[in-house]
Amino acid sequence: MVFAASQPPAEEIERNVSAALAEDIGDVGGPGDLTASLIPADRIGRATVISRENAVLCGTAWFDSVFRRLDPQVKLSWQAADGDRIAKDQLLCEIEGSARALLSAERSGLNFLQLLSGVATKARQYADVVAGTKAVVVDTRK
Repeated sequence: MVFAASQPPAEEIERNVSAALAEDIGDVGGPGDLTASLIPADRIGRATVISRENAVLCGTAWFDSVFRRLDPQVKLSWQAADGDRIAKDQLLCEIEGSARALLSAERSGLNFLQLLSGVATKARQYADVVAGTKAVVVDTRK
């Protein structure tokens, strides 16, 4: 028996992102990230996300939401999808957008990606251990 994880509603993701950004940079409409404000407003930046170790990718919706909240025009190009097994040093995502937004969004975006990928990776390890047995790994959400 296989259980598929479902993604929470978009409203829940947005609530999580709002809380994370408020904690990290304060009011998104306010002064925000003071370091990022040193970058010219019209400067375009590019960034990549690369895995540091073998894992299972999870959290791309939260990551995308963080960056889009700060730059609605940001371009995100994923080379892997949630649920994919990823390898150490694998290119996961390319980002292009406002350099200010990239600097302000990176910490919260990566925090979501790292935490959720860590949980997915551990769950996959447990599922692999019981593969071929009658045991199943389930999520009670408690």
